[in-house]
Amino acid sequence: MREPYQIVRRPVVTEKGTALKEQNKYLFEVDRRANKVQIRQAVEALFNVKVAAVHTVAMRGRVKRLGRFVGRTSDWKKAIVTLSEGHSIEFFEGV
Repeated sequence: MREPYQIVRRPVVTEKGTALKEQNKYLFEVDRRANKVQIRQAVEALFNVKVAAVHTVAMRGRVKRLGRFVGRTSDWKKAIVTLSEGHSIEFFEGV
């Protein structure tokens, strides 16, 4: 099994993610090969919380331009993690 830091890459701090925090849901960028069970175990190990549900979304990379050069950003996976009642992640409280 991979380490939790390899599965959960970084938190996604966006306007939508901030609105979801009121429903006790948190957004993370995760490894594209990770499944919901691995994501649940990684979040529980990293933040010492109880996860109620995990939803994943495969995000496609966008086409970007820099002058006449056209490139593409990488594909990535987003996980929406719902925590059980009474649990929260302090990392997001200051945002």
